[in-house]
Amino acid sequence: MARPHIGALYVYPIKSLAGVSVLEATVTDRGFEHDRRMMLVDPAGRFVTQRELPELATLGVELEDDVVRVSAGDGDDLQVPLHSEGPELPVQVWRSRVLATAVSAEADAWFSQVMERPLRLVYMPDSAHREVNHAYAPEGGLVSFADGYPYLAVTQSALEELSARLGHTMSARRFRPNIVIEGAPPFAEDTWGHFVVGGVGFHGVKPCARCVVVTLDPDTGMGGTEPLSTLARYRKRDGHVYFGQNLMAEGEGVVAVGMLIDIEGEAA
Repeated sequence: MARPHIGALYVYPIKSLAGVSVLEATVTDRGFEHDRRMMLVDPAGRFVTQRELPELATLGVELEDDVVRVSAGDGDDLQVPLHSEGPELPVQVWRSRVLATAVSAEADAWFSQVMERPLRLVYMPDSAHREVNHAYAPEGGLVSFADGYPYLAVTQSALEELSARLGHTMSARRFRPNIVIEGAPPFAEDTWGHFVVGGVGFHGVKPCARCVVVTLDPDTGMGGTEPLSTLARYRKRDGHVYFGQNLMAEGEGVVAVGMLIDIEGEAA
């Protein structure tokens, strides 16, 4: 088998919308640059995801220079800047409360019309301080609007094993990773305590417990029971189904598709 290397990279500019495949990405303390720095919230400021609105999966997302283009498939596109300096408002993502900034009234109106419910688009400025769960990671570690941790890695071989069990191809898009690893055995990321790529160190925090979002078709938003049902037969413990590893970075830099991965420590 080839040496472990990066097979694909993904950035998700807006939480719970489609990811964008990129050839290289800038590593920051709270995730890849532009990753989940924007999020949809309801009128009370609580985060909204595909769990409540599976139709979000059908929206197209593109990164173009300094803007994010979101499309609804009917020719009605929205462009929003990658950074926002709008008025502050408190928002909630899981148990975290943080001060975000409003992106624009235009964005709010667009998403509200397309999703047929009142929504606001918010941005996490650099001044916002949202810490990771201290039960699994050191105090002071930051995260954007991702569910829990700045980075998520999966192995391509684990996807291929799952596909073989299912009898059809299961795309990485179902699992919304930032890093897809090639040249490693299935679920090798479970055992990597520390690794280096492109001069940047990463360490494993905890395996990723999967939710109903992975059962939603990333093209249609239609749900089912797979792949959770199949994964439960060989990846379930303590009442949770695990696929992928949550990571934190130990510095900044740039990583790119094709870069070799050096494993320097095993998970405890």
